[in-house]
Amino acid sequence: MNYLEILGTAVGVVYLWLEYRASAWLWLASIVMPAIYLVVYYQAGLYADFGISIYYIIASIYGLICWLRGSADTQSESSPLKITHTPKSLLLPLTAVFGALMIVIGVLLSRFTDSTVPWADAFTTALSIVAMWMLARKYVEQWLVWIAADVACSMLYAYKDLWFTSALYLAYAVIAVLGYRKWKQLLD
Repeated sequence: MNYLEILGTAVGVVYLWLEYRASAWLWLASIVMPAIYLVVYYQAGLYADFGISIYYIIASIYGLICWLRGSADTQSESSPLKITHTPKSLLLPLTAVFGALMIVIGVLLSRFTDSTVPWADAFTTALSIVAMWMLARKYVEQWLVWIAADVACSMLYAYKDLWFTSALYLAYAVIAVLGYRKWKQLLD
């Protein structure tokens, strides 16, 4: 039994609850959970997930700053960031970033690691990078990207016998559906 995986799962449940409530405290859990999962993913040979955990820690610091200070391009820097729709002008660039990341990560994992699931790992990692950035910007559609990423991650982790983590990501997918509905209600 991997106690770090269980601890990471517990922190992940707290994170889910905080994200659903659109609480800025989610960013603290979003720093602690990937720090724990650095070890879990490395031991499981999920190297892209290991790498994304480092990204999550950095993105969580960025997200906390965005949520607390706001953004100069959308509002006053002195007011907290508000939930909004993703600007249509970002849809194509976000799709392109996802595609490019998936190809680069997939090629790197295929050529330079012993990963047994390089393209599945690359797919979930690229989706998660895009979703995390969208969450930091407080775009309601980030939930839709998380639904896709969470379902894919749940299947990937089950395949790698990370059952607690697989269950956590299945719960993430369910909560993401509820979160999407909740955030749509919270739109100003």
